[in-house]
Amino acid sequence: MKFRSETEMISFGKTLGEKIKNGFLKDSKPVVIELVGDVGTGKTTLTRGIAEGLGVKESVTSPSFTISKHYTFPGGELVHYDFYRLLDPGLMADDLADVIHSKNTVVVIEWGESVADILPENHTIYKLSLSEDGSHILEENV
Repeated sequence: MKFRSETEMISFGKTLGEKIKNGFLKDSKPVVIELVGDVGTGKTTLTRGIAEGLGVKESVTSPSFTISKHYTFPGGELVHYDFYRLLDPGLMADDLADVIHSKNTVVVIEWGESVADILPENHTIYKLSLSEDGSHILEENV
């Protein structure tokens, strides 16, 4: 999938968030999404769209310096992790291990290589990249 603007990427994320909310609230199972891509490929932008679709009212920003941010939405919680600066996630890995089993929770993970062994096998992976023309490319479950 190709996005020519930030607005298109947020719109896709919003639709995804709405689908997650409508599906997961029925069985309350956690949803885990891993975003793979270099700096500037749109990982946080996509997360903002997902948050909007879930009904998060707060402004979603990158958790690069705080490692994780928690946002509530009607009926659940979005937890956004960024392990970019952590070669060894330490206690944050323990936190993630608890969160990915919490009911009514959507977990979005950026730079998840250091916690790959914790992530459930059935989690969704989106790979983001930039094309030569500056548009953003998204591939699912690669």
